[in-house]
Amino acid sequence: MPLIKRFEDIIGWQEARKLVKDIYKITNEGAFAHDFGLRDQIQRAAVSVMTNIAEGFDCDSQVEFARFLGFSRRSAVEVQSLLYAALDIGYINKSTFDAQYQQAEKTKALIGGLKTSLKKRNP
Repeated sequence: MPLIKRFEDIIGWQEARKLVKDIYKITNEGAFAHDFGLRDQIQRAAVSVMTNIAEGFDCDSQVEFARFLGFSRRSAVEVQSLLYAALDIGYINKSTFDAQYQQAEKTKALIGGLKTSLKKRNP
């Protein structure tokens, strides 16, 4: 396994970046673009997934990094929950929902794996 030297090397961060790009794309189209509350909330949650990984990576301890990874995972769950709202309101279709939900799930799983590995190194 290659050594992680920068937060950009973290696969979970790379997948979170894809999630942000996709969320911004779907929220800037149609009626979703005019629902400022829901649009801004889901955008902020997606960005939070990515930024908490980066912020945590720069912490002074692995324990603190693991804490930020927990924040990041919870933001991914927030994105998933907000996707349900967007689906129920009719801003996105089921196909878009499924794709974005899965991207958030993949990102969440990668972050969780990293968090678990950090905890194993620092019991």
